[in-house]
Amino acid sequence: MSSSAGRKAGAKSASGYFRRLGRRLTEDLDQLDAEELAESADASGACRVSECRRGEEATMLGRLRSVDSCPQAAGANVQAEFFDGTDAITLVWIGRRRIPGIESGRRIMVRGRIGEREGRKVIYNPYYELRGNS
Repeated sequence: MSSSAGRKAGAKSASGYFRRLGRRLTEDLDQLDAEELAESADASGACRVSECRRGEEATMLGRLRSVDSCPQAAGANVQAEFFDGTDAITLVWIGRRRIPGIESGRRIMVRGRIGEREGRKVIYNPYYELRGNS
C-alpha cells in the first residue's frame, strides 16, 4: 500500500469516528437508546416486536419502560410495557401482585405467545429472564 493510500484510509476512519461522535452528541437520546436496543436484540438472535404477529411464539430482548400492579383481590396482575427498540408490547402476569426484579428500566428477555388486547400486542404470563441493568 502506498503512503498516500494509507493516509486516505486513516483520514476516512478518523472522519468516520468524528461523524459518529457528533451524531451521538447531537441526536435524541430516546432514538439512540432505541437503536442500541434493536442492535443488541438482533445480535442475540431475538425476534423484533415489530415483526411478531398474533398467534406466534416469540423470544424478545429489550427493556421494561413501565411496570404497574393491580392488587385487587379478585383480579391481581402485574403489567409491564416492554420495548425492544422497534415497538412496544404489553406483558401481563395474571394472579401476581408483585414480581421481584420486574421494575422499570430493567433489561429482560421474554418468551411467549403473542396475543392481542384492545388492538395492541400482549403476552400473558411470559417466561422471562432478568438481564443486566443498563
